[in-house]
Amino acid sequence: MATDPRDLARWVEVHRLAVAGQQPEIARNVGDRVCRVWLRISRFAAVEAMSTATLTLGPDAGSFYDRGGARSSTGRPWQALEDYQQALTMYQQAGHRGNEAATLNNIGGVYSRLGDRQRALDHYHQALPVVREVGNRAGEATTLNNIGHVYDGLGDRQRALDHYHQALPIRREVGDRAGEAVTLNNIGSVYHGLGDRQRALDHYHQALPVQREVGDRAGEAVTLNNIGLAYNGLGDRQRALDHYHQALPIVREVGDRAGEAVTLSNIGSVYHGLGDRQRALDHYHQALPIRREVGDRAGEAATLNNIGHVYDNLGDRQRALDHYHQALPITREVGDRAGEAVTRFNIAMVLRANGDFDQAIRELEQVVDLDRQVDHPDLEDDTAVLEQLRRERAEGHPSGPPTGP
Repeated sequence: MATDPRDLARWVEVHRLAVAGQQPEIARNVGDRVCRVWLRISRFAAVEAMSTATLTLGPDAGSFYDRGGARSSTGRPWQALEDYQQALTMYQQAGHRGNEAATLNNIGGVYSRLGDRQRALDHYHQALPVVREVGNRAGEATTLNNIGHVYDGLGDRQRALDHYHQALPIRREVGDRAGEAVTLNNIGSVYHGLGDRQRALDHYHQALPVQREVGDRAGEAVTLNNIGLAYNGLGDRQRALDHYHQALPIVREVGDRAGEAVTLSNIGSVYHGLGDRQRALDHYHQALPIRREVGDRAGEAATLNNIGHVYDNLGDRQRALDHYHQALPITREVGDRAGEAVTRFNIAMVLRANGDFDQAIRELEQVVDLDRQVDHPDLEDDTAVLEQLRRERAEGHPSGPPTGP
């Protein structure tokens, strides 16, 4: 379907008349075509309204699928799962293998964002043979990309890169420009996690113009956030803030509550780095209830960690420990070993400051073990901190405060 606004407006009117006239086949066909266009350009509220109107005429897999996409993109994972499960059952009953695979992929995506990475992998691995069976190269690339994203979240960055590098040439082969941008973004994110921020920026700057070209506003906000993260890691905090402040109105415009929480948290992190701790706390405390609202457990743990770190810097060690101890079981629950390492490191530093060297060393031993498991770039530094604490304990007095993740 063409994306010319006048053409779309005509089809929207056709859909309205079909619903009013109780013409389900026309409403479903036109509604699905319009919604697929709107999903590509982040018109999520419009998609939900049109799909819901179509469903007043009876169950329809396409409408459930489209509404699931809109709800997933606006931070309502459980409602999205209900819609996707309805669509999946109907597609399976009808023998629509391609649509079945697409729905399995989207269900996997919801579980991934909820931090349930094993269930996400289960759905992606169900989808992969189906997309290959039906010869859907674009769907194969999407599935490979999604599997890579889960491995990245699990800290297995090499396996993540392997899957992204399988996906990227397929994206280009089939001319999927929006998908190409997603995969470039994801490759950049892996390099960022490996500490290679310049290579990360190279990939983000390849992705951004593509997303603007295809009108992917939600994806554009993700990339702006990622560029901000890279600049913040390079110490260019003003440029980081500039990119975050470009992203924030976009995520609000498209109704992406999860993205809003990420952006607020990122802005808080920059203010923390600039020493403006009150402004940092303000942004983290805006982000935390949104993380909980949308079910982003991994993000909730990260924000609790960040709040704890601010309190630690303010000298309020007990409040810092309280937040770290809220974060720790969540990182373990969602399988975020890198996040668990950061949290345990933070706990260790508070314990060291309190003079509890034995417990601090026990925490750091676990940090180093976790670093090895995920090939964390801070492994060498964390090992050095552990050895320093062992020397301090042996000497019976502390030295200067160590640094770490």
